[in-house]
Amino acid sequence: MARVDKSKMACNKPRSSSRPGKKKMVKGCEGGKEKVIHFGAKGYGHNYSAAARKSFKARHKCSSAKSKLTARYWACKNLWAGKGGSKKSSPSSRKGKY
Repeated sequence: MARVDKSKMACNKPRSSSRPGKKKMVKGCEGGKEKVIHFGAKGYGHNYSAAARKSFKARHKCSSAKSKLTARYWACKNLWAGKGGSKKSSPSSRKGKY
C-alpha cells in the first residue's frame, strides 16, 4: 500500500483510495484536526438503488452522522447520498457465494 502524503491532500475532498479493499479516501478536517479516512468496501457490486440507499441510511444512522472525522459520515455523504441507482450487476466472483 502506498503511503499517502496528508499535507498534499485537500481537506474534505474524497478521492479514490490507495488502500486495498476500500473505494474512497478523504482528508477529513474539522475543529483544527486532520485525519485520513478510507471508506467504502470494494467487492460488493454497485447496488446504490433507492431501496438499498434507504436500508443503508437506516442501518448506519446517517441522519446523526455529523463528524467529518468518521468513515460513517463520508460513506453517508459521498457514497450513498445521491439519487438513482446503478444498472451494473454484482461482480461475477461474488455471485452464488453465500
